[in-house]
Amino acid sequence: MTRYRKTARRVSTLVERDVRRMGEKRGFSETRLLTHWAEIAGAEAASICRPVKVGFPRNGFGAVLTVLTTGAQAPMLHMMLPGLREKVNACYGYAAISRIDITQTAPTGFSEGQVAFASRKPAPRPDPAPEVVARARETADGVGDADLRASLERLAANIISR
Repeated sequence: MTRYRKTARRVSTLVERDVRRMGEKRGFSETRLLTHWAEIAGAEAASICRPVKVGFPRNGFGAVLTVLTTGAQAPMLHMMLPGLREKVNACYGYAAISRIDITQTAPTGFSEGQVAFASRKPAPRPDPAPEVVARARETADGVGDADLRASLERLAANIISR
């Protein structure tokens, strides 16, 4: 007999263990560095790079954070490294990261090397043709509420134009 929970759970609690396990595999003891990269690094740095792994060199103290960026953005990111290291160490609460390395390709495979740092804005939709707008107005003509009529006209115009 299968038992079900009677209370709802957040999705984050369902995937938290898997995210932590995958992060620790890459050396991230703080998964917050992965999940909140934009807040930690800042909008400008997060738009051109993302963290890939944290490694520990054989000789020396502190960890090495490897960030992925595109070739054109590497010089700009290189100038941001001292401030970025301070922000990352503030996330850890102590000087955990002693150096940040920049890579232009993912170290393990092609699927991870696809770079999409900033989200693209959708292309603006063209205005519907005047005859489509006229048919949509005819369709929603009998509705009394102005807001509902406007919504129905937009819906009808989308359906007619397809």
